[in-house]
Amino acid sequence: MRRVVSLFFPSFPTDRLRRLRHARSAGQAPDGMDAGAADLPLVLFGREKNRRVVTAADAAARAGGLRVGMAAARATAAVARLEAEEHDPAADAEALVRLAVWILERFSPIVAVDGTDGIVLDSTGADHLHGGEAAMLQTLVRRLSTAGIAARAAVADSWGAAHALARHGADPVFVAPPRHGPAILDALPVEALRLPADTVEGLRDLGFLTVGELLAAPRAPLALRFGAGLTRRLDQAAGRRSEPIEPLRPQETLVAERNFGEPIGAAETIARYIGKLVVCLCAELEEGGLGVRRLDLICRRVDDRVEAVRVSTARPVRDVARLTRLLCDRIETIAPGFGIEKMTLVATLAEPLEPGQKLASLTEEILPDVASLVDVIANRVGEGRLYRLAPVESDVPERSVKRIPPLAPETGTNWRRDWPRPVRLLRRPEPIETLALLPDHPPASFTWRGVRRRVRAADGPERIFGEWWKRDAELAAVRDYFQVEAEDGERFWIFRAGDGEDLSTGSQHWFLHGLFA
Repeated sequence: MRRVVSLFFPSFPTDRLRRLRHARSAGQAPDGMDAGAADLPLVLFGREKNRRVVTAADAAARAGGLRVGMAAARATAAVARLEAEEHDPAADAEALVRLAVWILERFSPIVAVDGTDGIVLDSTGADHLHGGEAAMLQTLVRRLSTAGIAARAAVADSWGAAHALARHGADPVFVAPPRHGPAILDALPVEALRLPADTVEGLRDLGFLTVGELLAAPRAPLALRFGAGLTRRLDQAAGRRSEPIEPLRPQETLVAERNFGEPIGAAETIARYIGKLVVCLCAELEEGGLGVRRLDLICRRVDDRVEAVRVSTARPVRDVARLTRLLCDRIETIAPGFGIEKMTLVATLAEPLEPGQKLASLTEEILPDVASLVDVIANRVGEGRLYRLAPVESDVPERSVKRIPPLAPETGTNWRRDWPRPVRLLRRPEPIETLALLPDHPPASFTWRGVRRRVRAADGPERIFGEWWKRDAELAAVRDYFQVEAEDGERFWIFRAGDGEDLSTGSQHWFLHGLFA
């Protein structure tokens, strides 16, 4: 089922200007993803016919009563301390395209600019790579907010519905349930339908205030008075009329295309032409000395609907068989409908590819290459869910390990070998009830998760001190760790918070932190 995400930027022109100022002051590129600092209320002025008016205002200016369309002289008089700049719509449009390309490379193969204040993307089949729809929208809004761009986002079954909900229903994220129907738009104002201003004014003169009232009204009189544009927008928002998204393609992107005189739909046929497109694209990559990191297959159907497949690789790749396999594994997600009339293969993200190194001698050990396996698994479950553990220089156990990408280079740090460590470290230490013969001895028994275990053998303590340079509270804190073996043979890693005597070193409570094999 098709799902569409709409991103709305309520103050994009002023956000762009603040980011540009911040980048210049910091000596960075203007399109970097660092947040700008907000100072005084900011408005942008432009000309509307013969009048000089406010064309954009940030949140602080809007809170002060300023609005788009207000006369410049009145706005200046209304707010005492006000920053004002000339509006540059061309620069806004260029920045919006750059932002759309950034989203294209990271979130979805089908992305387009939506007017002057938004971006639309088809998230069908791509959301699972980012933890689901809600997680993907939250990630988008959070990263944009970190970059100094205010954003609201909504996902729905159609472009029109997502556009309306992002501007009038998201706070800041709205996830419409699949197959929601037009009723979800009933309470939204008529402005949410992307109608011309004169049409909106005419509808309000007739008493139509919400989309629900329009959907319930007879179609013929509305079409007769306002034209077919009104009914088209209603059908698009309700999902009764197709509205394809024309994907954005940067000029430097490498593309391989194939048009079909007769539409294709069989999985075997699609797989055969995928292989041919991969061969053509790899030839172009080889000419540029590049390898692909993100590859998009765009299939345009005869009903003008677009089906897309995205695969990623952990390293730059130019291997025909490997890329073909990754794409063919996703054929089942393509709904050909009445047939596919055009297939486009796009190298959305390409990087320089170093030539493979040859063995120095016949006796040199050949290390296994697991990159292909990593790519297959990552494209099924998502890149963020695949990782390996690496050591961190820290005595505190929960700080001594971190997640890194599966093929990331070695960090140069080794695990501690002076004391054994459990094969499983709990996400956070869990409290246990203990019975100890002496305060500074290991417990004779303990109860964990409702099960009492008698201790047969114990080794320790291993005293770990707090890292005072990170937190003042750890200046005197200590932990005494013990390896204990229960009567049934299970081995656990437990510790006492404190030295057993002084409360300033810890609570003196016991916790279970890990399990040995």
